[in-house]
Amino acid sequence: MTAEKTLDPGRFEPVIQFSIHADNKVGRLNEIIGLLTVHEVHVMALSILDTTDSSIIRIIVDYPEEAQKLLIEHRFSFVQSELVAVELKEESELKRVTCALVQAEINIHYVYPFLVRPNGRYALAISLEDNDLAADTLKRNQLRIIGQDDIAR
Repeated sequence: MTAEKTLDPGRFEPVIQFSIHADNKVGRLNEIIGLLTVHEVHVMALSILDTTDSSIIRIIVDYPEEAQKLLIEHRFSFVQSELVAVELKEESELKRVTCALVQAEINIHYVYPFLVRPNGRYALAISLEDNDLAADTLKRNQLRIIGQDDIAR
């Protein structure tokens, strides 16, 4: 446990996203998923942005340190970033999330759902302009923010 977490246990804990830049060719996603699976790194959330020549494969995994090591080792081009993940008890809470963020004037860049349901509930990965403010805003609106520790198996 880091000293920062010990000093501020209520601090926002992000989930780590990998945006993998991949050639737009048949089997590329399968190759990446296969590499992670063999090393027991599980994809918890997935989004793909496709263009004519390339794709951006966005993933959140249960063990980002291991995924980072594998991606570097296998020479995948990627960017690592922090996202806010919010747990939803039911679909209707989506409106609470968007309302809270609008009222705080926080822009949402993109959103995608988790494949796996942490704690048996729905969850969203959200890319925002200000993670700390967004996490604080969502907590004040009685929404549960989940961190990387919550999605590790």
